[in-house]
Amino acid sequence: MCETCGCGLPDAAKREAREGADREHDHDHGHPHGDRGIRREEVLLYRNLMESNERTARANREHLLEHRVLAVNLMSGPGAGKTALLEALVQAAGGSLRIGAIEGDLATDRDAVRLRALGIPVHAVTTGSTCHLDAAMVHEALHALPLGELDLLFVENVGNLVCPGLYDLGCHLNGVLLSVTEGDDKVAKYPVAFRNAQFFCITKTDLLPHVAFDAERPRREARLLKGDLRLFACSAREPETVAPLLEYFREARRVLL
Repeated sequence: MCETCGCGLPDAAKREAREGADREHDHDHGHPHGDRGIRREEVLLYRNLMESNERTARANREHLLEHRVLAVNLMSGPGAGKTALLEALVQAAGGSLRIGAIEGDLATDRDAVRLRALGIPVHAVTTGSTCHLDAAMVHEALHALPLGELDLLFVENVGNLVCPGLYDLGCHLNGVLLSVTEGDDKVAKYPVAFRNAQFFCITKTDLLPHVAFDAERPRREARLLKGDLRLFACSAREPETVAPLLEYFREARRVLL
């Protein structure tokens, strides 16, 4: 279980928390409730965690709105190419957008160092054993960045296709990346992140001739999960493939801010 979240709680406890089923009782049974063994403390713990996260996420959005900064949460499994894509986006923008980043990882600031080398402001968040960023971590990072000097802020989440999809960070857009080296079956296997995303990008497309990857399968399965999901395909090594995604962010900033 994460040190700071309820990832290890039973699914039934999470479900009851979301449904508001922490029922009050006027007597002590002396045993867990029902065959599922859900303890009321587990339900309350998860509910409190999520409610606190939602409050902080709303505060983050207000803070970003004050500074007219569009924030984009990038989710993926480890090695999908989040940092490489950010490098390509910064280079493609060529200074036409003022870009910053929050880099989340379990340990080390290696990805942050890569992005700082491009001359953009970056704040590294090392989570220890926590398998995702949460709104409180992002809130602290926002105060370490010069938001008044930014147009676009990328939040690179911890490499994980499960928990990051459950936590609102206060970003305006959530996106999922899937590299062609990971296999074309991941959308159906990890649906939560895709359901909570606004865009989906297949990455490392320059490797398509060398791997067994049916690009239409994840696109089709993503549309079944969420019909209005915007779809992109990019290679960090081919700048022209990054341009449509960058334009999507430009337009989102114009519309949302």
